[in-house]
Amino acid sequence: MLTRLRAWAQELKAQLLTLWFARSHPDTPWYAKALAVLVAAYAFSPIDLIPDFIPVLGYLDDVIIVPLGVWLALRMIPQHVLTESRRKADEWIAARQARPKSYVAATVFVLIWLAAAYGLWTMWRSSID
Repeated sequence: MLTRLRAWAQELKAQLLTLWFARSHPDTPWYAKALAVLVAAYAFSPIDLIPDFIPVLGYLDDVIIVPLGVWLALRMIPQHVLTESRRKADEWIAARQARPKSYVAATVFVLIWLAAAYGLWTMWRSSID
């Protein structure tokens, strides 16, 4: 079972990289590019929108949301783009063995959490006044 889980994780990594390369291909429709950017940026972000230390919900994004987003985005991209992008992804994996990181997405998630904390603090302050 552990071998199957590792194989699934490696395939997901390859699919995410495929999306990352497909998002810049001129034959990819704009809506597929938008979804590919969102999914790949979220997956490659070193910070999750829902932190992993939150019971159950913390891993929900990694187990359900990311694979679902990958599946949907891959269905929107033409086959010839996927073939070319998968080749690039396989080359990337063979050469680097590390996934790229999206610090822009990490920054966005930090800003979302800061905004939520500020909103909660403001609501709390107004309730005690």
